[in-house]
This record gives sequence, C-alpha cells and structure tokens, in this order.
Amino acid sequence: MARILVTSALPYANGRLHFGHLAGAYLPADIYTRFKKLQGEDVIHICGTDEHGAPITFAAKKEGVSPKQLVDKYYRIIYDSFERFGIKFDNFSRTSLPLHHRVSREFFLNLYQKGYIFDKETDQYYCETDRLFLPDRYIEGTCPYCGYEAARGDQCEECGRWLEPAMLLNPHCTLCGGTPVKRKTKHWYFDLPKFEDKLVEWLQSKEDWKPNVREFALGWIREGLVPRPITRDLDWGVTVPLDEAKGKVLYVWFDAPIGYVSSTMEWALKQGKHELWKDYWLDPQTKLIHFIGKDNIVFHAIIWPAILMGHGGFVLPDNIPANEYLLLGKGKFSTSRGTALWLDEYLDKYPADPLRYTLAINLPETGDTEFTWKLFIERNNELADVLGNFVHRTLMFVHRYMGGKVSTPVDMTGEDLTLLRKVEATRDEVANAIDRFQFKKGIKLIMELVREGNRYFDYQKPWVLRKEDMGRARAVMGVCTTLIANLSVLVAPYLPFTGERIKNMLNLPEYRWDDIGRIKVDTSVGEVQPLFQKLKPEDIP
Repeated sequence: MARILVTSALPYANGRLHFGHLAGAYLPADIYTRFKKLQGEDVIHICGTDEHGAPITFAAKKEGVSPKQLVDKYYRIIYDSFERFGIKFDNFSRTSLPLHHRVSREFFLNLYQKGYIFDKETDQYYCETDRLFLPDRYIEGTCPYCGYEAARGDQCEECGRWLEPAMLLNPHCTLCGGTPVKRKTKHWYFDLPKFEDKLVEWLQSKEDWKPNVREFALGWIREGLVPRPITRDLDWGVTVPLDEAKGKVLYVWFDAPIGYVSSTMEWALKQGKHELWKDYWLDPQTKLIHFIGKDNIVFHAIIWPAILMGHGGFVLPDNIPANEYLLLGKGKFSTSRGTALWLDEYLDKYPADPLRYTLAINLPETGDTEFTWKLFIERNNELADVLGNFVHRTLMFVHRYMGGKVSTPVDMTGEDLTLLRKVEATRDEVANAIDRFQFKKGIKLIMELVREGNRYFDYQKPWVLRKEDMGRARAVMGVCTTLIANLSVLVAPYLPFTGERIKNMLNLPEYRWDDIGRIKVDTSVGEVQPLFQKLKPEDIP
C-alpha cells in the first residue's frame, strides 16, 4: 500500500484564518485525509505556520511588536481555530523552529554546491525615509500584467502573477507612502531555467490534474522562466549559510515549502522514530498531495518541484488539487486587505459543521464561488431540514414508541432492501468523487441518500403502522436507524462532529469506510438531541 503524504499550504502567522483559507487549502485536505484514514490508508496530514518573510515583519511593524511576539500570538490563534473547526493534522509545526532553519540551510547549500544557485548584484528599490530595501509587502505599485493598482512586490493578488519589486509600475513604500529610489545590492538566485525541460515533461505527464492547475503552470513556463531571487534584505528569517551573505535571509517562498519536510521530520521525532520521515519523502511510491489555493500554483507546481529536482532524492508532487478563489461579495478574501470573515469569530457564535457543509458544497473547485450569509443560512437550514430532521424524527420515534430499542430487521420488503442497497452504492460513488478531489459531488451524493431516507419514512408512515402493525413499524424503524448508523461514517469526513454525535446517540463502535452498507444495529438509543438549529436572517449580526 502506497503511503500518502498530504500537505496544506502553510498559513502566514500574520493574522487570523478566514473562510477563503478554509475553502482553498484546509477543508478539502481534511475531508480527503479523514476519508483515507477511514479507508485504512497510511496517510498523514502535515502543515504548520509560515513565520518568516516580509508579511511577518510588515504585520509586526503595524502592530508595534517584534516578529517573534507576532508569530507566537498568531500561531496560538491559528492552531486553536483549526482545532475548533475540526481540521486534524498529524503535525502542525512552525518555520521559526531551529529544526526548520537547519533543513532550509541544508537545502540551500545542496543546491548552491550543485551550481543551481548564483549571486548577482542588482538595483533594488530603497526607501530613503525608512532606510531599508523594500522587499515584497513593503512596496506596492501597478501590476505590469493586469493593471491592478495595489499589487505587492512579491505577487499580484488580482491575477496571481509572481512579481519582483522592480517590475512594479508607479511604486511606493507601504510604510511612508514615499517614492523609493534604486540602489545596488547583492542577492542569490535560483537558476530556474535549468529545470524548464524537466518541468514541462513532468507537468505534461500529469493528465489527471485539474486543468486550471496544469495549464496555468505550463502557460507560465511557455512565457519563459527566469532566475528567481531567493534571498532578501531582512533581519527576520532563515539566515543564508554563506559568509558573504551577512544580513540576508532566505526568501520566504524558498523556505516555506521546505516546511513540509521539516514538519514531517518533527512528526517523526514525536513518534520516537527519527528516520520515519524518509519513508514518506524519499520513497518514490509515496503519493505527495499539496492542497493549496489558486495564488500558490506557481510556487507549488513550478518553483518547489524544481527545488526538489535540483536537490535530488525527494518524491515530487503526485497531485496539486488547487482551488480557485472563494469570493466575499465580488472580491477575494484577503488578510492583507482586511476583506475577510474570520474563523475564530464565527466559532465563538456557531458550531463548525454548518460552515463545513456550506463551504464543502460551494467549494471553488473549478471556478470562483461566492460566500454570503444568506447562503450560509440556507445551507444550515438544509442540514436541519434534511439530515437533522431524518435523524431526529427516527430516533425520537424509537425512543417514544419502542422503548428506545431497535435492531436491523431480518425479513425486509423490496422497499427496505432498495434503500439499504443504495447505501453501498452511495459509499462507492462518494469514494470515487473524493479520490478525484470532487468534494462537492461527494457531499451532494450523501445528502441525496438522506433525502431518500426521508422519502422512505414518509412513504412507510410509521405513525400509522404503530397502531395497525407494530411488527412492521419496528422493521421500518430498524431500516431507518440502520441507514442512520451507516450515515454516521459516511458523513464523518465532511461533518466530523455530527458523525460523532450520531455515533454516540446509537452507542456505535468505531467503523471503517468499507463497513458502510454492512453496519447493523442492535442497540438502545441514548438521549436524542437535535443535530442542528435552524437560523433566520435576523440571527446573523
């Protein structure tokens, strides 16, 4: 059985998590990993906070704290938000750890000694007022590609292009607003063009990738690859391991993906098996899957694979199922712009699963989608009316009229068997959808099965049967409860808290994915509580 190494893009420790983060890199990865673990696969989910680079120092200056104080604060907030939202990681690390610094320097030296990194003196923008070179987020201007007037020095958030400060039109310092001047400085460059042929061959072999990822990356290469600077003039980050590079740190987009490796190493150390990380990163049979947002495609589909190719020995990404943007109104969720809905604030007021459901059924898998509170209310109430209603009315009926005891019937009618056979068919269809990263399709299939259960309940009329044929009423309730028991496992990747609550109400043991369709019930129903609370527009502030 091939191992599966799942990563989610490292969130910057410069702010809280917003809904756009969840829809891009975290919820899909969590659904996929939970599903694979239910299948009994050898899979680990690796992540951590990205704590270096201009985004961190810039945010620290704005908050009036040191970079270390800033990343410590947001690491705790981000970690807690993931926990409360049910995003499970096998390891959630930090790029400020000494282990990560050591591994990043080793990567740099490996590439440098092989001739893939060279130094060059260039003109860089310098702010005479603030007395510093302006990397990344310290400079803004007009994007030379799409004309967006607030493009950053590292990337245009509008079109997703990777930029360098010198490429910006009408640049200005984001600290003082002044116009910078150019001064000479030396930096180290990764010789990306040396990998062009290998990258094209590798990308063309990925025929099962999402077209938006594969074609975007190939289109970028067709425009021509150029050497990319991988050092910055900053005093916070991984120091460059060369004597002549004093005062330089590694560019955050060089060291951040190495965080996947160092986080896996940390995970192995916690297992007491120091070499265990090699079973995932150095075994060519490993399936390495990077869950990211659209704006990270260039780094994960071109830069990072080239780094791995240059280093040698490491497995290359098997798939990069990047999502497009989740929009707030008509604009992109953005921490830096302050246009976002924050996860921690949501979780202070509402449970996790209704938002997990709303996002899952509206994921921007092949194109941008939009989040609105109106949509959230509709989806929350859909959960209550469909899944919540089926579970509650079935188990309350058993509780009130059957002494709380239920079992799967032995003698079943054609209608009974048809419904229960649909469970196995849905299990296989959902598995196929998740394997293809079609998470929206998977949750829709599950909800259609629940609707089938509600239709069966209505057609059988157990409220009539209990007066005329209690034996048949018990059989019908046995079929409905059997379906609910199977649903507790089927919904678990998407709605883990709901799946656990159903399991507890039915006093069920732990099941695996392959048990779905074969789970029988012979149990006493515990305390029955509504799974979801319906909402009205006035309930949302």
